[in-house]
Amino acid sequence: MKITVAKSAGFCFGVNRAVEIVNELTDGGASVSTLGPIIHNKQVVDELEKKGVTVVNTPEEASSDRTLVIRSHGVGADVYSFLNKNSIPYVDATCPFVSKIHKIVREQSEAGAVILIAGDSEHPEVRGIMGFCKTQAYTFKTAKELEELLQEHSNLMDKRTCLVAQTTFSMQEWKKSLKIFEKLCTNSIFFGTICNATSQRQVDAYDLANSSDSVIVIGGRHSSNTNKLFDICSKSCKRTYLIETAAELEHISFREDDNIGITAGASTPASIIKEVLDRMSEKSGNVIETAAEQNFEEMLEESLKNVNTNDKVKGIVERIEPNAVYVSLEGRKQTGYIPVDELSSDPTAKVEDLVKVGDELELLIMRTNDQEGTIMLSKKRVDATKGWDVFETALENKEILTGVVTEVVKGGVIAVSNAIRVFIPASQATASRRDPLEDLVQKEVEFRLLEIDRRRKRAVGSIRSVLKERSDAAKEAFWSTVEVGKKYTGVVKSLTSYGAFVDIGGVDGMIHISELAWTRIKHPSEVVNVGDEVEVYVKAIDDEKGNISLGFKKAEDNPWNKFTSNYAVGDVIDVTIDGLSSFGAFAVIIPGVKGLIHISQIADHRVEKPQDELKVGDVVKVKITEINDESKRVSLSIRQAAVADEAAAEAEAPVEE
Repeated sequence: MKITVAKSAGFCFGVNRAVEIVNELTDGGASVSTLGPIIHNKQVVDELEKKGVTVVNTPEEASSDRTLVIRSHGVGADVYSFLNKNSIPYVDATCPFVSKIHKIVREQSEAGAVILIAGDSEHPEVRGIMGFCKTQAYTFKTAKELEELLQEHSNLMDKRTCLVAQTTFSMQEWKKSLKIFEKLCTNSIFFGTICNATSQRQVDAYDLANSSDSVIVIGGRHSSNTNKLFDICSKSCKRTYLIETAAELEHISFREDDNIGITAGASTPASIIKEVLDRMSEKSGNVIETAAEQNFEEMLEESLKNVNTNDKVKGIVERIEPNAVYVSLEGRKQTGYIPVDELSSDPTAKVEDLVKVGDELELLIMRTNDQEGTIMLSKKRVDATKGWDVFETALENKEILTGVVTEVVKGGVIAVSNAIRVFIPASQATASRRDPLEDLVQKEVEFRLLEIDRRRKRAVGSIRSVLKERSDAAKEAFWSTVEVGKKYTGVVKSLTSYGAFVDIGGVDGMIHISELAWTRIKHPSEVVNVGDEVEVYVKAIDDEKGNISLGFKKAEDNPWNKFTSNYAVGDVIDVTIDGLSSFGAFAVIIPGVKGLIHISQIADHRVEKPQDELKVGDVVKVKITEINDESKRVSLSIRQAAVADEAAAEAEAPVEE
């Protein structure tokens, strides 16, 4: 017979804390009553009764001569009011996770939200939560019930709604419920309030049931979390038994070769688990050399022991919320949480990009709260500790590091590298002081460290030193291969009134304004803009000054070549008047090519001024009378075009008989 005990079983932090509070009070000589059984475990309640602890079922039954302990399930706000009003001394042993739910529903309902609670409306924990709701509140036990509830109260779908869960609610049902809630409720917010210990206990129970022939669930039959464990195990293992004490094992038969799994609810003390294991050993007639031989009291004490600030721990991401990431810690039952600003040194980073549910993280303990059973953790500080080791080596060896610029600050920028914020002065941030720092934000950059102070957590770097090194190497490679006529693909870096400067591989060349277009332009921006990728060729090299002149215009785009390829002397064409002078009119033949209509060729009569016959924009018919290829000039005539038209008309006129 092999026995396996679930990794997480028995008292949770909240229950253990409540029982300890009662024991400390009685050990100190106080007369104690509890508001309802302190936990859902008859054996523990009976032990406390022997110490004089009584149970009252309502606040009205409490007396001022006995200290009343509010159990871990918590109570509604009205109970606190009654106790204070009637001067009844009390100690609040409400589980910190339940208190958190009280705070959430109080704040959300004060803001006008309708509260939806995943849980059993008859359970004391849920009744206590309801007692802090100042608006309408509804409960449901399953995802199906939630869907029916929202369909019945369809007005809730448009109202502001807040969803929380009983700490022992089924994680499987919670995930189903969330899908329905997010789908149907448009103005909604939810909080994952299922206790980490409960969630982990359910997962462990599921795994145990799937690998066992029989499962024993130990816990009170009135315990919500114990019943949920029983339901989970029953679905995977038909031979699942719920017992409260070891004596009930007498009614269960096991086979000699059975693999038996054992788990226990949060209200089950370690002593009862140990008693069950001892009885199992007796039934089998063998000493069981498994986890059953471990001392559960010592295990519980170890799991609940105080942890020290600055200790390193490992945790598994359990859930992710807007303001924090919750983790389960190895070997501990306290809840660990990482505030969002302790995840990364990059304030712009998104939580979902940093961690995923199931990730194992190495973390640093920043603060513990023994009263609430919570531990505040930091991921970025562990990462930064490793980062300083990297930085020290990089500074010594003058290595190049990479980082992402997250913000512009006074005097420079901040880049995050190896979880450390590095200040890069403005004078060291760009290749040129003219370059705007804002262009670096959210860009990955290379830099060298100039100085670091680990104690003061200060690091200063330089992007410019890396850029200069890259530029020098590129220039050296460029000058060793450059030659007139060689073509390059470059990027326009800047514009002036006389041309455009283009980076052609670490070296800037200039395209003169006259080289940018075949037609006359007033400014380079009419053709190119900063950042444009352009095809250029080397026109001239000045080795002495290190200047390079670039060509941009392509021969095939030359308007004169297009003109001479398509037009000849004698052609009659339409042109547009572009300008007037005292000696004639200029007309556009094609874009980039103009011709002159001399004043003597404007009309078949004497013209005093071209303006008397023509105006800019007129379209007129002309005849090409001369093409001077050397001077790129064209002579045109309106008179000769008119004569040609008359001759053509006469030739086409019918002959009279």
